[in-house]
Amino acid sequence: MDRFVVISGCSSAGKSTLIGELGKRGYAVVDEPGRRIVKEELASGGSALPWVDRIAFARRVITMALADRATAYSLDGWVFFDRGLIDAASALQHLTGEPALATLGQVNRYHRLVFLTPPWPEIYRTDPERRHGLDMALAEYSRLIQIYPSLGYEVSILPKVGVEERADFVLGTLET
Repeated sequence: MDRFVVISGCSSAGKSTLIGELGKRGYAVVDEPGRRIVKEELASGGSALPWVDRIAFARRVITMALADRATAYSLDGWVFFDRGLIDAASALQHLTGEPALATLGQVNRYHRLVFLTPPWPEIYRTDPERRHGLDMALAEYSRLIQIYPSLGYEVSILPKVGVEERADFVLGTLET
């Protein structure tokens, strides 16, 4: 969908902060499915957590990302996704070998331009929902930077600047 824009990339590199800034500017935003699921699983004592059952977690993220896309059709203008279906399908395929990207990634398209946050070790932090270290974040980033172009997306690496400048960069790039 031409107005559905993915912001993906390395964990703890400012994606959610950028999504928050775009939301403050009046754009429709979709929060990261993984973080929402972790909160739900922790609250309910569930096990679909990336540090307990990564496959179950990836499957739940896919389900939520598909629901997010369905809901987003009712929104007007640009819709910015904090990660989403491609990231989840990539994770599931990496973990199981299932052809999740071919099954889901080709049918459920986003805007041709995907913005990736590069690794930014100086701001990397763990928290209750993000317990993995920088090494896992870097491995995931390496997969994503290859997967998006392999699916026909153009990748734009976000500069390591303040959130307002990043939001200006995204919006300016989309206008061209």
